[in-house]
Amino acid sequence: MTDSIAKRRRLIGLLLVLLGAFGFSAKAIFIKLAYGISTQTDAITLMALRMAFSLPFFLLVAVWNNKTSTAEPLPPKQWLVIIVLGLMGYYIASFLDFLGLQYISAGLERVILFLYPTFVIVFSALVYKRKITWRVGLALALSYAGMLLVFVEHLATESANVWLGSLLVLASAVVFACFTMGSGVMTPRIGAARFTAYTMTIACIATLVHFVVVHGIDLLDLPKDVYVLAGLMAIFSTVLPAFFMNAGILRIGAGSASIVSTIGPILTLALAFVVLAEPVSYWQLAGTFLVLAGVYTVSKVKA
Repeated sequence: MTDSIAKRRRLIGLLLVLLGAFGFSAKAIFIKLAYGISTQTDAITLMALRMAFSLPFFLLVAVWNNKTSTAEPLPPKQWLVIIVLGLMGYYIASFLDFLGLQYISAGLERVILFLYPTFVIVFSALVYKRKITWRVGLALALSYAGMLLVFVEHLATESANVWLGSLLVLASAVVFACFTMGSGVMTPRIGAARFTAYTMTIACIATLVHFVVVHGIDLLDLPKDVYVLAGLMAIFSTVLPAFFMNAGILRIGAGSASIVSTIGPILTLALAFVVLAEPVSYWQLAGTFLVLAGVYTVSKVKA
């Protein structure tokens, strides 16, 4: 591969990861806008709409991958792992995140959720007995100090339910960190597109079953704008970012992609300020940059 082709491949990879990060960052904005339209729009209803719009895309990718791939069929043990990971990463973690956004701002949600790479480091140290170096320890300290700074700032300005919302999003980050560890094992074995399509399909089905159990089968009595926002979230904050990220990682590597993705919380803060008119204080910016500095350092060590 010539230098010019390699540079072009890397540039395309960077742009794809940036687009993916932007799409994921916009998810909280779509959720907050939908919550503001109708009191009927609870967490599982909005999740069900998102997954209903997303499911056809992931089914198409799964079918296309099976037709074009020469990979061996998955054994039952791998299917079990994929089912568990799909439920953890895109159903349980997402549901906790959607619930948390009923109580806290989009900016605070993104800062807390973005701590998940630090949890991956901590859990890896516990499970695989990996030593945490002073550099990683400093990165973890920066991240958690930044999160506390943003959290304390929001305690003074948001509702009494900020504790509940923050704990729900923190639990989402913990679950997603566990999913990330599992996906790091499974993705090289079965392929990124196949893994994404399978796990997302499983999560879509679980979410729709959850909705039917809670609300029945009627998803057609909501305001039109809720469906528009759910469709936009499905396409631009679920389907496209998932495949953009996978395509970007193939070109620049997971380590570089994780570093580029640290722009996510800043994008969410900017979108929340412009679209939702959420206030942005100097303390919030300082805390966010501390979290980014910690996550960036952790990502470089992982890379």
